[in-house]
Amino acid sequence: MNAGVLCLRLRDKLWIVLLAVLVIAQATASLVIPRGEALTIVSDWIQGVLLLMATAAFLPNTFSTRSPSRRTRAFWVLMFSGMCFWLTYQAMWNYFEVFKRQEVPNPFLGDVVLFLHLVPMIAALALLPHLQEDERDARIRILDFALLLIWWVFLYVYSVIPWQTVHVDEPAYSSNFNATYLTEKIVLLVALVLVTYHAQAGWRFLYAQLLGASALYASSSYVANYAIANQTYYSGSVYDIPLIASMAWLAVIAKFVSHPELSSSKRSQPLLGVWITRLGMLALFSLPFFALYAQMEPDSPVSVRNFRSTLSLLAMIVMGTLLFMRQSLLGDELAQLLDESRRSFEDLKALQTQLVHSEKLASLGQLVGGAAHEINNPLTAMIGYSDLLSSSDLPPQEQSLAARIAAQVRRTRTLVASLLTFVRQAPARMSALDVNSILQTAMRSLAPQLEIQANDFHLELGAALPPVLADSNQLLHVFLHLAGQIGTRSKQEQTPVLYIQTRHEGYFVTVDFTADVPSSTTAYQPLQQVSDEGVQRPTLSLGACSRIVTEHGGRILIQQSPQGFVAFRVELPVAVRSVVQPVMANIPTRAVAGSGS
Repeated sequence: MNAGVLCLRLRDKLWIVLLAVLVIAQATASLVIPRGEALTIVSDWIQGVLLLMATAAFLPNTFSTRSPSRRTRAFWVLMFSGMCFWLTYQAMWNYFEVFKRQEVPNPFLGDVVLFLHLVPMIAALALLPHLQEDERDARIRILDFALLLIWWVFLYVYSVIPWQTVHVDEPAYSSNFNATYLTEKIVLLVALVLVTYHAQAGWRFLYAQLLGASALYASSSYVANYAIANQTYYSGSVYDIPLIASMAWLAVIAKFVSHPELSSSKRSQPLLGVWITRLGMLALFSLPFFALYAQMEPDSPVSVRNFRSTLSLLAMIVMGTLLFMRQSLLGDELAQLLDESRRSFEDLKALQTQLVHSEKLASLGQLVGGAAHEINNPLTAMIGYSDLLSSSDLPPQEQSLAARIAAQVRRTRTLVASLLTFVRQAPARMSALDVNSILQTAMRSLAPQLEIQANDFHLELGAALPPVLADSNQLLHVFLHLAGQIGTRSKQEQTPVLYIQTRHEGYFVTVDFTADVPSSTTAYQPLQQVSDEGVQRPTLSLGACSRIVTEHGGRILIQQSPQGFVAFRVELPVAVRSVVQPVMANIPTRAVAGSGS
């Protein structure tokens, strides 16, 4: 890698040395070689080699590896196109002076190539590659660029071509060409000044270098035209030294531009885009005045006036079509923006409704939490009095009733604690629990209710179940609620039985709550997909139960048979998942039965 970097640096040094040698050779030839054919040939060859090197330096910047951004790559493609036009013009000039050994004809049809070589460069600046724009702005910018490009071509054809083809007039041709080309160079310099002022970091440095090279080139052209007017200019004279220097400067700029620094760009400023759009509109608006001027100019031949009027009309048709396309595109974008605004407004209204609903739920939660705190105070007193009655000298039957009252009061207080947890006012206490123990506690609490309803229950508890990580109070009341649901639906049957079974399946401990005749054809499905309307809720709602189990890493499944039976399955993950055991189908179970008798 170090050898490659060293070789690259050596090539760069050779590049700079070669450019310097060519500039020095031109300066030496202009000062040493007398005016004549030899000086012309040497000067044309040096200019051709310099332009070839400069054009070759611009070419790698057009590749995606050097310019990953599309707009940056388009910038370099346009700059490379301008250099290709310039190189083509120089090749045409060399053809006459070097190979044919004759003066370049005047008027020269190849002058249009020289005029056009600045148009892609102006278009490259009009792309504003140093700014961040969305796709819609880029499409509008392309149409604006097309308007300006057509206007520049129209300006050249309108000013120069009539004196070259329609009515040949060498002085008029030279005067109009020089004026048009000078205007084009001034526009390029003004554009470079503007983008240099608005750019930053690497783009500003690049624009500043292009501004310096273009200013040197424009000044050399002005000086050469002044020398031509005074009949002191000839090919290879000292007036060509600034031109050679500007070519070498462009070659250095394209070769050593820092692409990482060009990756930083700032937000698009609407003012620049507005001015480019206004220039395009102004170009179209100027066409009728060109046509009017063509008809009112008294010194022009009739053929020239008719040519210019027809050209103005054709340009108005073409640019008008582009303007129609631009306005159509703007109309489509406006309709899209209006549709997006309408959807955003509807989304905002929906969000506002959700916020109002959330505020109502928050207020309800605060109300429930406050009520639960208030209920806790009398419950504490009731537990104290029931404990005093249990420890007094009451008959055994009355002490048993006092103990039952204390148990129900404690159950009620546990329910209140669950309410506080539900409204997020009491934190859940997670610990490793035995599901069988929680179920046994739940059924002892539910036994008086089942006794009143004359329902039987049957527990089939799996042996050696792994512990689950859960909150005991929350899990207890989930089991109480689901068992109560089954008991409530089962009491309508002739032989009502609440059947509860626990087992270990892979990473989960499952608990089934069914009646004694569950449906074998209907599969379990997630509780969220089934409406729980019509199901009585003695404690927590099914939605709250599902939320609690989901927070524990499990889920609740439900089975609804065509006969109207409801069955629930609770799946809870084991506390230690590193212990993986297969489904225990043949593990002996212990059955605990209870009855209302």
